[in-house]
Amino acid sequence: MAKMTFSLDDETVRTLRMLADRKQKPQSVVVREAIVEYAAKDEKLSDAERARKLQLIRHLKSQPPTRSEKSVDAELGEIRRSRRAGWSRRSD
Repeated sequence: MAKMTFSLDDETVRTLRMLADRKQKPQSVVVREAIVEYAAKDEKLSDAERARKLQLIRHLKSQPPTRSEKSVDAELGEIRRSRRAGWSRRSD
């Protein structure tokens, strides 16, 4: 585990100490838990990001296929076989 030094404003320090005291946990644990919770929320897409990605997907779906269905099925079959074999690569 790494040791780090941060500067926090007085109000944040009071809040951290109050939470640690109320939860009966060290301040470092409260900070780690807060970061985990923040990261989980931050991983969600914003409305603008979601709209941009959906627009891209719609655009891609509107394009004609570049390969035949038979070709795609053959490649997927090869991938499935290689997974069952333990990802051994064939030599060309």
